[in-house]
Amino acid sequence: MMIDVFDTTLYVKKTGTGKPLIFVHGNGEDHTIFDVLVSRLKDHYTCYQIDSRNHGRSKITDIFSYEQMAEDTKELIKILKLERPHFLGFSDGAIIGLILAMKYPTTLDHMMICGANLHPRGLKKQVRNHMIQTYKETKSPWINMMIEQPNISFRRLHQAKIPVLVVAGEKDVISYRHTLAIARNLPLSSYIILKEKHHDDYIVNRDDLTELCLSFFIKN
Repeated sequence: MMIDVFDTTLYVKKTGTGKPLIFVHGNGEDHTIFDVLVSRLKDHYTCYQIDSRNHGRSKITDIFSYEQMAEDTKELIKILKLERPHFLGFSDGAIIGLILAMKYPTTLDHMMICGANLHPRGLKKQVRNHMIQTYKETKSPWINMMIEQPNISFRRLHQAKIPVLVVAGEKDVISYRHTLAIARNLPLSSYIILKEKHHDDYIVNRDDLTELCLSFFIKN
């Protein structure tokens, strides 16, 4: 379904039954990265897969901002009349979830964030340098967003008052120390580092997180 939100129109795919669970993808991706995982979870949750603004089937705009994407998601929750949904965000989607939880601490129930960073320096140096070079060559606004945003302080994380599970790969593009600092500064958090996994090979078109989701997210 297509839903008008602020200055854009977002695509949302709804599947399953049960307590609502929102999925938000990473940079340059769309809702389909979660199709395999959702196929395993749809009998337990009503799954809402969102294409963020400027991605997938959603409208392209001039605004490339994690803060605005979080506002978009908050407005979607309001329009869809979802009561304390769960949230699973990957990469950019995880950043969006963190902002949402900090700004609106009573909106979500439980949140799982995978491969999140609070600022570009949370990326490993070689990864950040590669992004900077790629931007110089392409002038891609999607890449520019990643090298300039987000800018979230560790202190700001204290505003998120919901249970959060922080997930990252052992070989992630996000530094281990940064991931650990995120988990330590969230008031109600735990974390898992997945052995031998990279940034996306446990989540994009995968169902590796099925049992973790079923054990972390309450069902009603």
